[in-house]
Amino acid sequence: MKDELDRLKYPRMPWHDVHCALWGPPCRDVARHFVQRWNYAKRNKAPNEQAIPLLLPQHHMVIPHYMGKNKEIESGENSDYGNHKDVRRNDSFSSLSSFQDVPLLIPQEADGPDAVKIEPKLNGFNPLHDLHGQTSRLSRNPFFFGKSKIEPLIPDMPMRGFVDDHDTLDLQSEMSHMKQTGLEVSEKEWWEIQERGDQVVSADEIGQVGPRVSCCCQIIRSVSQWSAGTSQNEESIHSAYCSLIDRAEHYVYIENQFFISGLSGDEIIQNRVLEAIYRRIMRAHNEKKCFRVIIVIPLLPGFQGGVDDSGAASVRAIMHWQYRTICRGHNSILHNLYNLIGPKMHDFISFYGLRTYGRLYDGGPVASSQVYVHSKIMIIDDRTTLIGSANINDRSLLGSRDSEIGLLIEDREFVHSSIGGKSWKAGKFAMSLRLSLWSEHIGLHAGEVNQIRDPVIDSTYKDIWMATAKTNTTIYQDVFSCIPNDLIHTRVSLRQCMSFWREKTGHTTTDLGIAPNKLESYKDGDITGTDPMERLKSVKGHLVSFPLDFMCKEDLRPVFNESEYYASPQVFH
Repeated sequence: MKDELDRLKYPRMPWHDVHCALWGPPCRDVARHFVQRWNYAKRNKAPNEQAIPLLLPQHHMVIPHYMGKNKEIESGENSDYGNHKDVRRNDSFSSLSSFQDVPLLIPQEADGPDAVKIEPKLNGFNPLHDLHGQTSRLSRNPFFFGKSKIEPLIPDMPMRGFVDDHDTLDLQSEMSHMKQTGLEVSEKEWWEIQERGDQVVSADEIGQVGPRVSCCCQIIRSVSQWSAGTSQNEESIHSAYCSLIDRAEHYVYIENQFFISGLSGDEIIQNRVLEAIYRRIMRAHNEKKCFRVIIVIPLLPGFQGGVDDSGAASVRAIMHWQYRTICRGHNSILHNLYNLIGPKMHDFISFYGLRTYGRLYDGGPVASSQVYVHSKIMIIDDRTTLIGSANINDRSLLGSRDSEIGLLIEDREFVHSSIGGKSWKAGKFAMSLRLSLWSEHIGLHAGEVNQIRDPVIDSTYKDIWMATAKTNTTIYQDVFSCIPNDLIHTRVSLRQCMSFWREKTGHTTTDLGIAPNKLESYKDGDITGTDPMERLKSVKGHLVSFPLDFMCKEDLRPVFNESEYYASPQVFH
């Protein structure tokens, strides 16, 4: 592959992302989601393309959700840590689904809306025979419940809590049906198959991702008729965000590629993550309790072109909608909080980005670039984690637009910790993820992690987290005069700044900060020069403050001579 860019001038932008590995029953929901979307796309985009097959799920992917039950089920079970009534299983995988969703998982040619039979042949493959040509157990009984012959290498962890009462109701009905037909299978054996199946996990696989932690997990999605063929929009990711924030007791930590949301009454932006944050902060203020919301997003949208380039209208449009959400105008959260609680709002909520530096090549100039935040995570109270593909904007959260998938993780194993100076049972997974991320962001070594174990007390939030971001921001500004920064309020001042630094450093790359060979400073009336790398040694980690005042006197929306002007604003949010 040929690189079209000169990497001596245009280095690759560093990225920050978060992924997780998953074992257990939720994996089947991921597989269901994949099969559903694949089969829907196949039928709509390539119905006659023999090289693209329909997928036939295994029987345990269909039972018990698609056994034809359509009873009314009350949602909202109690649990020890969290009661998420708003995250209902009324999507296309639940027992509330209509039969018109079934063909997306079972690839048959339906004779009518209620047809659920399996067509024996799919592109020449007979699903009723195994690979050796012998009749499989599926042909003798559509749903085989025998014990798996393959035992996992790793002992099963307790699975109670993975399966909700909806499936228990279905199970009892199904067990009754099996007894009537003469198929005797114990309830324990059935769940053992459902929860373990034929899964075999090697020690090598575990070594690649680290130790596993037993958690309660739920797959959540954004899908609709156009993206997955479902009979109704599903926005369970949106519901999870709002529900978890509302139930947060001490803190909300968010990393996301975008942050575009609306308050109640906003007629343009429809997702209400911002409203949930606003209400939770006001509740903490009224109750005079400590509560923190920490949000980490990219310093600039990751689109082609510099902020002032003629072809960068998309960059500016995204900036407009994000600043509209954060701090500009009556729809922004900081504007509304300031009107009610004044400067104390910074005790509750703050915004950050990530930045790094290095030499472009051996002996080359010292450059700085943002670390592009591509992760989409939320951690609540060191107990609950949300990881997925969804951005915080209408495109990802409404369900009717982009399709997304996410994982809601509730810890079941706890360790003694502290929050707000008081004893707290923290989840192993959530707390270890937060400590790992924060240590990376603020440059702590393994032996220093205990300094940030309590995420909300002033010695962590103000003296370490906020102070590190402020110090790093100041150093980067002194060395590079980075873009974006809070000193540039207009496009005119931006052009003047860029012109000055181009002339001073002799480097024309607009999206990089380039340090001069020597930093000039005045001491006793004399000008002295110091190596910029000496100044940069004081930078810790990558955390910097988000520039809330950057381009604050400009209307960043597309104008009539830009093609983006004629696109729907929904494209950008």
